[in-house]
Amino acid sequence: MVSPPAPVKKVLVPITAGTEPVEACVPIDVLRRAGADVTVAAADGGDADDGLLVVEVMYGVKIVADATVADCADASYDLVALPGGVPGAANLGGCAALESIVRRQALRGGLYAAICAAPPLALGRWGLLNGVKATAHPAFVEAFPAEVTAVDATVVVDGKVVTGSGPAPAMEFALALVEQLYGKDKVDQIAKPMLVRYEPGYTFKEHNPIQWQCSGTPKVLIPLANGSEEMEAITIIDALRRANADVVVASAEDGVEVVGRYGMKVVADALLDAAAEQQFDLIIVPGGIPGAETLAGKENLVALLKKQAVANKPYGAIGAATAQVLEPHGLLKGKKAATCASMVAGVLADGGGECEEDSRVVVDGNVITSRSTGTAMEFAVAAVEKLMGREAAREVAEGLLFV
Repeated sequence: MVSPPAPVKKVLVPITAGTEPVEACVPIDVLRRAGADVTVAAADGGDADDGLLVVEVMYGVKIVADATVADCADASYDLVALPGGVPGAANLGGCAALESIVRRQALRGGLYAAICAAPPLALGRWGLLNGVKATAHPAFVEAFPAEVTAVDATVVVDGKVVTGSGPAPAMEFALALVEQLYGKDKVDQIAKPMLVRYEPGYTFKEHNPIQWQCSGTPKVLIPLANGSEEMEAITIIDALRRANADVVVASAEDGVEVVGRYGMKVVADALLDAAAEQQFDLIIVPGGIPGAETLAGKENLVALLKKQAVANKPYGAIGAATAQVLEPHGLLKGKKAATCASMVAGVLADGGGECEEDSRVVVDGNVITSRSTGTAMEFAVAAVEKLMGREAAREVAEGLLFV
């Protein structure tokens, strides 16, 4: 007799103006990888844009919500997880409809969680951390009520409450949520292919070192297509905008809405056709399949990348995009080494350089490559260092709690 399938776990992730994009995107992506049905809900109603429920979070990232928090008031969830950000955490804390949902979750013994500033400014404000050990971003630990036991840790699990400290630990936070919902075996199943590394800090292997040049504020292009890996894209956008780079997110689709590999919807700044008429100091192509395959077929993007190569201006790729976009178009020709996702590493064998599968981030002259979602933050901070200098990279890493 075949056992009936286990019920799908339902998760609510509320977002609002000022939400930290990495802290929202990473749990959404990871929980969906685990098989959870994740609803992204706008706490402030969002802005109607061509029928889309758009929420502009921190660093100009525009996320399309699935519903409003008010729409979710009568639903039941296995987990409610609050991202942080400023003023996002305080905005969530002031949302009466969300408070009602989380209070009901706590009363019935359900799992709830928060990261960064959200533990003190939302859960703590509502009295839902009283008697609980919890962590938060160091800048907001003093905002905990006296009834909360603050712990200096990246992630704390106390009974049915999970708290995290900030953007860089968002992966550890998300995997802790997966463990609570599904068990450690599921965590191992997800973390291994993503190349998750819990230690803070970043390094990169460099061949043929050159000084990347840009005049004034660096202008960076991030092209996206349906099926692009949203965690890679959002992490890179977040880090570069923290460094005050002018980042243009360009949609390769017919409209500005792009649906990521794990269903997260974002609104691009422009269409790729319009962006292709501009010049950029750096172009970075996110991975994800079929997103990378779509981008590889965009002649205007390939032409831009080839212009970068001829001018010896920097460009790069992460995950599948190294093998799917750069290598087939000769954009690794003459390079000593590059790296990419393990599942497509064989494609690089004939690309004229070594595939460094043991290196998480590789820089060869004007080209930067990286391996997977679990290396995205290292890749992003390394790109900031090469483009804007070590001090700028250090400041970004500190802001992400990646030091």
